[in-house]
Amino acid sequence: MIRYAPMLATAGPLPSGPQWAYEVKWDGFRAVYAAGRFHGRSGRQLAGPRMPELAEMLDGELVAFDAHGRPSFQALQQGVPPVYVAFDVIRLDLAYDERRAVLDGLGLATVSPSFEDGQAVVAAARELGLEGVVAKRRASRYQPGVRSPDWVKWKFVRTGEFVIGGWRPGARPLGALLIGTPLPDGTLRYRGRVGGGLTVRVERALLPVLRELAREASPFTGPAEAGTWVEPLLVVEVRYSEVTTDGRLRFPVFLRLRPDKLPGDCVGEDCG
Repeated sequence: MIRYAPMLATAGPLPSGPQWAYEVKWDGFRAVYAAGRFHGRSGRQLAGPRMPELAEMLDGELVAFDAHGRPSFQALQQGVPPVYVAFDVIRLDLAYDERRAVLDGLGLATVSPSFEDGQAVVAAARELGLEGVVAKRRASRYQPGVRSPDWVKWKFVRTGEFVIGGWRPGARPLGALLIGTPLPDGTLRYRGRVGGGLTVRVERALLPVLRELAREASPFTGPAEAGTWVEPLLVVEVRYSEVTTDGRLRFPVFLRLRPDKLPGDCVGEDCG
């Protein structure tokens, strides 16, 4: 297991009851802070703001804010200096409530608040234009690298992370991405073609990389639309309306590249 792998949430309806605490879902780079350094989910070191030296290992996100003061992943990718929003202390011997007490006692500049009223958090997060809400079981322990039902995320829009397995031209050289979900044997389950959201700017940044990753054999298991196949290394976030009975995404729209995630992190609509 990667030393810095953080605990992950499952997607699902937001649970309710006194056994749950609620936090907003931040739109940034997930990062563990330890020994004066930030590390992403893969263990790769990340650049971040100056932080105090702490004995504790923190879990949180590097978040950049747009001109309106809202968390913006796009602003982060464009080089806006991030702040570190801490939301947990990685202590395997403590329950969530106990870890939060430790976190609140560290005197950090930015800590993600925790609330007891889930519906109030949902209403506030929606009004502020935030991404969603995460419910955390108050008696649960921290499980590094585990996608646990003790943390449940609920987004205002349906999105997921998928792996690029190919591309094809359209009105412009990059007309659509062919995407899939990783399978245990290293191949991809085909989830469809994504053309919406591929701006000229995205094309200029992405197409040279795709051409470098070109391969002869399809990375998909089973039938997929014809295109130029690529090594399944790049992760993208896609918005969509629903999943069809054969596993295809309906009305998919490209949102962004996810350089902070590895293909193995992605399980489609339950990834993020």
